[in-house]
Amino acid sequence: MKRYIIILVTGILLSNCTPKKEEPIKITPEELHNSIDKVIDIMIHDIFSPPVASRIFAYPNIAAYEIVAQVNPKYNSLAGQITDLEPIPEMDTISGINPRLSALIAHMNISRQLIFSEDKFDVLQDSLFTQWKATNESEFETSKAYGLKVADHIKEWMGKDNYSQTRTMPKFTVNTDDQTRWQPTPPAYMDGIEPHWSKIRPFIIDSASQFKPIPPPAFSLEKDSDFYKELIEVYNISNEITKNGDESEEVAIAKFWDCNPYVSVTRGHLMFATKKITPGAHWIGITKIASKKVNSDFDDTVYAYTKTSLAIADAFISCWDEKYRSNLIRPETLINQHIDENWKPILQTPPFPEYTSGHSVVSGAAATALTSIYGDNFSFEDDTETPYGLPIRKFNSFNEAADEAALSRMYGGIHYRAAIEVGVGQGRKIGALLESKIKMKNN
Repeated sequence: MKRYIIILVTGILLSNCTPKKEEPIKITPEELHNSIDKVIDIMIHDIFSPPVASRIFAYPNIAAYEIVAQVNPKYNSLAGQITDLEPIPEMDTISGINPRLSALIAHMNISRQLIFSEDKFDVLQDSLFTQWKATNESEFETSKAYGLKVADHIKEWMGKDNYSQTRTMPKFTVNTDDQTRWQPTPPAYMDGIEPHWSKIRPFIIDSASQFKPIPPPAFSLEKDSDFYKELIEVYNISNEITKNGDESEEVAIAKFWDCNPYVSVTRGHLMFATKKITPGAHWIGITKIASKKVNSDFDDTVYAYTKTSLAIADAFISCWDEKYRSNLIRPETLINQHIDENWKPILQTPPFPEYTSGHSVVSGAAATALTSIYGDNFSFEDDTETPYGLPIRKFNSFNEAADEAALSRMYGGIHYRAAIEVGVGQGRKIGALLESKIKMKNN
């Protein structure tokens, strides 16, 4: 009997000493979606301006894409294709690296550096690291080391894009003696945001002025002038779509595409802000919707995010170049001064010059990029704004969504028609250049 007990105990001890078999770490698109969603939540909390937010999307996506392109023959490196990017360190294919894990870690590492509230991101990152380490510690550590190596490479390149230099450049000077020039608008009368953004190094366009648009209609308050006709159009449309008291379709469209990261609210002596996503974040959200609809794998999802974020980033550089060149006054200022002192736009006027419309340029660029990926007749339900109490809107194509986003700015009372129509065209030129100039995917 004792012999059997000894054998049994020995067997148990030996089984306990047998190393646990480590499983390969599986990385799905969902982890990438969740990480980007977390970054967007933190960006809302930290209140990043739309141009700065576009930079936060671009660099992490490029880092992840470059790792994917090393192992997936369907994709080509962006090195030598976008401005000043050198090839990332080569992957040691016999070292046990999980390239998708490395790509996600590089993405998360750069994202974390670009936001302010790093501690909020650490909750997600630490949870994933613990999970991955428990699944396969050697694979995790090897993949992490390579991911961080690539992240450092991208950060070094990122650090030369003139962003740091623009942080120390002077504020925009308002010219109050010229009635054609932009002036801060109520209720906060904020300074002009990112007046030096055109100095940021672009990714695909040759320079910030490559797609310099035609000038806006010549300023004139003569009632038969093109400019005045556009001014009074904004005023009349605003009054028409709000006259019955009930929320019209046009007002609903304006609110859906508002995407103002900082809306000042005044109640008595109290002023506070309501915070939402930026227009770039809205299109990143649409990218997620499209990716999930077609059940993209991890590599294809990284590709979609990267291509769209490149279009968005250069769209902001191009648009902001024109905004502070033409330096055009907003409708709200002129309507209050010359037509109706009590009039207020449906949306709060953003703090930067009018021409061209940022939403229009960015939407045109993003929609063109997404159309090149998913096709022209890609219908989708846009639930991006549901966290802010807004209903889902349905679109038959990305271009249809872009056209609505652009027109929403006139419904909102913050842009003239020229800024919208010229802006969409400006953005689509950027998207078309991305498609023709940058060969990301092998057909």
